[in-house]
Parts: sequence; structure tokens; C-alpha cells
Amino acid sequence: MLVYQFDMMQTLTLAAIVLLVGRFIRKKVAFFEQFFIPSPVIGGVLYSIITLIGHSSGAFEFTYDGQLKTLFMVAFFTTIGFAASFKLLKKGGVQVGIFLGVATVLVILQNVLGVSLAKAFHLNPLLGLAVGSIPLTGGHGTSGAFGPVLEAAGAHGAMAVSIASATFGLIAGCIIGGPIAKRLMAKHGITSGTDDGAQHFQGLEKPEEERITETTLLNTVYLIVLCMGVGTVVSVVIKKAGIVLPIYIGPMLVAAIVRNIADAKSINLHHKSIDSMGNISLSLFLAMALMTMRLWDLAALAIPLVVMLLAQTALMAAFAYFVTFKIMGRDYDAAVISCGHCGFGMGATPNAMANMESFTGSNFPSPRAFFVLPLVGALFIDFTNASIITFFINIFS
Repeated sequence: MLVYQFDMMQTLTLAAIVLLVGRFIRKKVAFFEQFFIPSPVIGGVLYSIITLIGHSSGAFEFTYDGQLKTLFMVAFFTTIGFAASFKLLKKGGVQVGIFLGVATVLVILQNVLGVSLAKAFHLNPLLGLAVGSIPLTGGHGTSGAFGPVLEAAGAHGAMAVSIASATFGLIAGCIIGGPIAKRLMAKHGITSGTDDGAQHFQGLEKPEEERITETTLLNTVYLIVLCMGVGTVVSVVIKKAGIVLPIYIGPMLVAAIVRNIADAKSINLHHKSIDSMGNISLSLFLAMALMTMRLWDLAALAIPLVVMLLAQTALMAAFAYFVTFKIMGRDYDAAVISCGHCGFGMGATPNAMANMESFTGSNFPSPRAFFVLPLVGALFIDFTNASIITFFINIFS
């Protein structure tokens, strides 16, 4: 068998090629655009199929330098920390806090269900987390980050399971959202949208878009690097206390502290630059993570994986129908939020937005839903999800 070792620069180059191929295919195939399948996932899965062929035939095998993958992962989650603003949470009102609580309960239930089914199939309980909130509420980014952590803790194949589950969730979340909201409207006799949402959220529009310059990018890079450096020290201190943490938790916590200090002092951190750096880091990190995915690890888990994913889909549907709708107000806005919750509870915030846009396009506008859900889905849920996942890992490691 031919074994080739890619060094750091070659690994980065290969990741860029994977991204470009994925982006090209995404533009050409409507299915990927419709279900918001990320370009790194398309290119990465295609590449992993090639490595599967090499592994199965015994013809070739590749190994990679993982230092940049870790760097980009930590950088991405550091930018997530900058989004955890208590000022925004307070400004969003009670509805944002309530929905964050609802979404957090779902995260816990997803992990409880995953672990329970893993035990029922006599699998490592940590594999249940790989079919729980890591890939579903967390998405591909969280899967790429926690997959290696689960494997290091003894859950063989967790990386491949997480990525496969995240991809399934993107599609399933889009499929079940609309029908659930439609059924809720019919059952509860909802025939029109509500006006109070538009009035209550009128003063909460997004600020004027910031302009990215060389200075703002440099300042953003410096800030991210400083938080990463200080955060690694925090992670070491926490680890000495006997708590197992992914390497990015410390930097993410430090970034959250910096964000809230900046809010209190009215300092502009230039969030558009932070978001841009986060998106770049996530794309490169995902490409590198998927390049190393071992699809052959899925073979022995095929039947349990299908059963667990179908159970998680049923949980999401039931939770949106019976819990999200009732707690969010039992009105039209609540039905739209339930529709969107299926999108990011099984996939990602863009899927939630697509669900809600499609549903409201055929019914009525819902300003409240379009403010509350993105704020929780894009800013706060990743923070709470990571904390809960870490808690579960420490229990079952």
C-alpha cells in the first residue's frame, strides 16, 4: 500500500482544493443549495469517498499534519464566544430568554436519547452523543470539534458518525418544519398573523452594516489571537481541576468575557470582521476535519445509526409540536418559531431561516419569529450546547 504523509502546507493546500471543489458542486447541484449543505461538507465527503476506495482496495492511504486544523477550530469557536452578549440577550426581551431555555432543554433531551439508545444497542454511550446535540443542534462545526474528543475518550468511529448525523439533520430539519407548523395552525384554528410582534420588535433592527478594512481585520486577528492565548491558559487550569474540556472552551470563555466588557464600555469590536474570520476559520477547519474522516467506521454502525437518527427526528418533531409551540405562546408566531426550531434543532440557523421564510411566504409575516430564533440560533445556543456536551462527556468518559 502506498502511504503518503502531507505536511502542514500540503494539508492546507489540499483543504483549499476540497473547499473549491465543494463550492463548484454546490453551485451546480440544486439539492445542495436547497438544503444548505456547506461546501466543505460536499468537497470533504467526496474526498473521504476517495480515501475509502483507497483503504478498501489497499491501494493507498494518506496521513496529514493536524496543527492547522486545531488552530482554525480554536479560532472559529473563539469568534463564537464574541457573540455571547448579555446585552443583546437582555435587549431581545423575555421571548429570547424563553426560547433559549426551550432550545437548551432540547439539547439535553437529544443527548439523553442518544446515550440511552447507544446503551440499548450495547455501544459506547459516547457514540450516543455523536448522534445527539453535537451534530444536530451543533451542526458540522461542533461535530468536527467534538468528534476527535469522543474518539480520544474511546468512542471509535465518533467522527464519521457525527458528520453523517449532521448531514442527515440538515435535510430532516427542512423536511419536518413546514408540515408541523401547518398542522399546528389547523389544529388551533390560527387563521392570521399577530400584530403585537411587529410593534414589540420594531426598535430592534440590526445596526447599519460595518465596513471591513485592513485595520479592522488586523485588529480582529490580534484580538482573536490574544483570546486564544489567554484561553489556553484557562483551559489548562480547568483541566488540572479534573474536568475534561475541548481545547477551544477556554478561548471561547475569554472571548465572551471580552465581548461583555466591551458592551459595558461601549467599545466596538467590529463584529462583521469577527464573523468573517470565523467563517473562514470554520470552512478551513471543516475541510481538514472531513479530509481525515474514515467512512469505513460507519459500516458496523449502519443499523443503530439509522434507528438513532429516526428517533432523534421523531423527538424534534414532537418537541416542536408539543413544547416549543406551547411555551412560545400558542399563536401564529409560536407556530413559525416551531417550524424554525426544526431547522436549527436538527441542522443549522440557515435551515431554520429557510423553513420560516418558506412558511411565512405562504401565510403571514412573523417579525417576532425572525428576531427571536436567529438571535438564539446564531449567537447563544452554541455556547450553552458546548457546555452541556462537555458535562455529558465528563459523565460517560
